[in-house]
Amino acid sequence: MRVVSLVPSLTEAVAATLPGVLVGATDWCGHPADLDVTRIGGTKNPRVGSIVSLRPDLVIANEEENRAADLDALRTVGVEVLVTEVRTVPQAVTELDRVLTACGAPDRPDWLAGVEAAWAALPAPAERTTAVVPVWRRPWMVLGRDTFAGDVLARLGVHHVYAGHPERYPRVPPAELRARAPGLVVLPDEPYRFTADDGPEAFPGLPCALVSGRHLTWYGPPLAEAPRVLGAALRAARR
Repeated sequence: MRVVSLVPSLTEAVAATLPGVLVGATDWCGHPADLDVTRIGGTKNPRVGSIVSLRPDLVIANEEENRAADLDALRTVGVEVLVTEVRTVPQAVTELDRVLTACGAPDRPDWLAGVEAAWAALPAPAERTTAVVPVWRRPWMVLGRDTFAGDVLARLGVHHVYAGHPERYPRVPPAELRARAPGLVVLPDEPYRFTADDGPEAFPGLPCALVSGRHLTWYGPPLAEAPRVLGAALRAARR
């Protein structure tokens, strides 16, 4: 089986389960750190010719991260493409099962069972907080409706202000964010790398939780640790 991954989180999931199956991945696929495969460009601008030259049996993609035009171009030349859609934690588990099976996994890996167990064991939140969740800056963009990260946060007791917005990642001026920011601002370090020096200064006087974007937005092995890692960061910011 020869697989090319166009999604960093799926790259990690396949590499952890089926070492040697991946022959290509995007430039942004940084996990595992020692992954030695052909790099085929970015998630939004993959080099289709390079992918085809690798003669993959399967290309794995995501409806949000990858462009339909690139996936159609691969299909046009006879490459099989599996496209995932992940908007909730349970859907992430289902889609990971589907991807790994398509890539040749004979059994469900232990880490995926660990993901399911970790979230099933999560108690109902003792308290709930309302937050704004920027995911990009220049321009400012936030979590909107129907997102995987929004579902992760909701399960941890955080409701984000723009969950009912018509767009999934609306652009919102900083002044509006500050006006609508309630008790918490959640700043992930992916896809935009918010740090203590780049983000909290836009929200003076408001508690800011700097969280791991990999645990908030990736569906793969890190999802098993997400309740603990994210929960600790959120609790620290609330104090």
